[in-house]
Amino acid sequence: MVKLRLKRCGRKQRAIYRIVAIDVRSRREGRDLRKVGFYDPIKNQTYLNVPAILYFLDKGAQPTETVQDILKRAEVFKEFRPNQNQTKLNS
Repeated sequence: MVKLRLKRCGRKQRAIYRIVAIDVRSRREGRDLRKVGFYDPIKNQTYLNVPAILYFLDKGAQPTETVQDILKRAEVFKEFRPNQNQTKLNS
């Protein structure tokens, strides 16, 4: 199973997190499938590769609670819902 979760980067007391698609069994610093964005909690900056995130969500990836909150703030799920309905209608 694939999850979208945070991977810690940066220096001591100055954490920056990458948002990655990663296998559930991997550790936090383990090898990821793909980097799909980053989040800086200190500057409150976020960069998201929305097409890649939508691809992984469409394939069944589950975001963690924190990543889900970040995606909600960026309104990614508004783009995801119509795509999900279209695929069900076409099937």
